[in-house]
Amino acid sequence: MSAHSLANRPNRSFPTPRLRPVPFRLGICLSLWLVVLGAGCTEPGPAPPQSARSQPVVNPDPDSGDRQLVDERNVRPGINDTFLEDGAAESYAKRFEVESREIFAQRAALVDALGLHAGMAVADVGAGTGVFLKPLSEAVSDGGKLYSVDISAEFVGWLRQRAAREGLHNVEVVQNSEKSVELPDGSVDLVFVCDTYHHFEFPLNTLASIHRALRDGGQLVVVDFHRIEGVSRPWLLEHVRAGEDVFTREIEESGFRLTERRDDLLQENYFLRFERVSR
Repeated sequence: MSAHSLANRPNRSFPTPRLRPVPFRLGICLSLWLVVLGAGCTEPGPAPPQSARSQPVVNPDPDSGDRQLVDERNVRPGINDTFLEDGAAESYAKRFEVESREIFAQRAALVDALGLHAGMAVADVGAGTGVFLKPLSEAVSDGGKLYSVDISAEFVGWLRQRAAREGLHNVEVVQNSEKSVELPDGSVDLVFVCDTYHHFEFPLNTLASIHRALRDGGQLVVVDFHRIEGVSRPWLLEHVRAGEDVFTREIEESGFRLTERRDDLLQENYFLRFERVSR
């Protein structure tokens, strides 16, 4: 085709296509889809420390008369599952009762630090295989009483056999539940929770039951792992849901006052003593 014929061709114009607006609902769906897609590409970070005090709503408990339960979520689902398995007591005795475990190696110093005397009533909550069974029983003597408390039926059976075998007549073994230590009201002078607080699945309810079990002016002693980001082992950061500050706040908000903190007894664990206060 010649240049002349090109010049004399009629000028044809084409209409500009009109863009139809995206329907409102479709636009929202597309936006949400993009948000979800972006979230799926984000690398997950380390789990933050978890506090039990999320929604401290108090509701009546129909199974416990006039008692109250805190409406709280399970902060560590499944953390106690391995303790409930058949043969768990014998297996864990080999792990708990070794000198390489700080708590076991320092058990005599820990019992001394409790300041017990003859005639006291004491509860060892989370007694496990009985690391403290004999020393606590002997510390309160025949005039006192030791409640050896654990959530595992395997451990409860093991503790009863051990108490009978060692002739500890002032020991009563109790199986606790997820939300209660299952002790009578006003029954004990001191509750000892060693390497166990981080195993409380419903800590606020459990603390409420401890508060009820303690007599006026009674004491709660908690020994648990230091959990420090960048310092503690990765296993410990995953296993223990929060550090000392979070646990202390939960306990104080549950009707206790911190009266003693010791750094001279242990390296991997801290030692806290609280006093029961009226609420």
